[in-house]
Amino acid sequence: MTDAAADAIPGYDRPAVEAWLAKTCPELAGPFDWVRLPGGHSNLTWRLTDSRGRQAVIRRPPLGELLPKAHDMGREFRVLSALKDTPVPTPRPLAYCEDPSVTGAHFYVMDFLDGHPLYTVDDVREWAPEAKRRDLAFAFIDALAQLHALEPAAVGLGDLGKPEGYVERQINAWGRSWAASVAPAGFDDPRAHKVEAFLRARLPGQVPARIVHGDFGIHNILVGRSGGLLAVIDWEIATLGDPLADLAYALNPWPDPSDPEPPAETAPHAQPGFPTRSELAERYARATGADLSGLNYYVAFNRWKSACIVHGVYARYMEGKKSTEGVDTEGLKMSVLRSLELAARAAAAD
Repeated sequence: MTDAAADAIPGYDRPAVEAWLAKTCPELAGPFDWVRLPGGHSNLTWRLTDSRGRQAVIRRPPLGELLPKAHDMGREFRVLSALKDTPVPTPRPLAYCEDPSVTGAHFYVMDFLDGHPLYTVDDVREWAPEAKRRDLAFAFIDALAQLHALEPAAVGLGDLGKPEGYVERQINAWGRSWAASVAPAGFDDPRAHKVEAFLRARLPGQVPARIVHGDFGIHNILVGRSGGLLAVIDWEIATLGDPLADLAYALNPWPDPSDPEPPAETAPHAQPGFPTRSELAERYARATGADLSGLNYYVAFNRWKSACIVHGVYARYMEGKKSTEGVDTEGLKMSVLRSLELAARAAAAD
């Protein structure tokens, strides 16, 4: 990349960052070639190639005003550092900058892995050959089981979050979000309140807190060119919580023969060769010894939470706080209603 093009790197002061790397990260030798990487939850994520050909990844939050706990690069770097010597596959962290004067925000650098997340059917077809998909999905659920098997304090994460009341706190937060979004969204739904009441009435007892990823899905793994799982990524909302809530979130997108409707042909998880949701749940139970008899509660919780999240996003569009250009707002509304229907079904099955 030329010096003139370097000026176009959003969010990064290239000379300042490269000077910081020279002092802080001896594994890398500048100058660097910068290439923007897609995805990453809108974090500004670039691949760096140093003068010796070694590659790394640099991440910082997006530009603009952020919510107080959003895009927490320090948390992500801390979790990666804690997990680097565990069985959980993660990229190796290299350096973290907590001085915003360098480039306007905290950022960190980690090893680059030549892999790709599975966002779409095309990603699945390109990166996960049909013959490899069963093993890939089992590696995916095994990584979650390995994460939940860790004792947080033993890897230095005993204070990553409050160990008690994870599900109740989430219900309180997202219940408030739904209520606050009703007026700007212009619609309410009785199922949102009915499922919330169910969740409160059937609140599970306290279980030993484990490290939970919070967004564990095939969109947050890196699949290598041979079709195997290289790493789990995007740890910025990891905390301590109920592992079954994490499991249900991970399982929800996977189809199963017991589902009332067949999955959409465009669903990445529904492509030939992948195991069913029940097979993944059984594998997790064998690996962890977890009792999954109450899993429908957590399925309902995650479906309801998803509805609340998208309801809030839809409300911001309807309020004019975000541009609707190119946005399928009607699709967002239908997503809310669909999630509520699935939440109500799971609650009725519990």
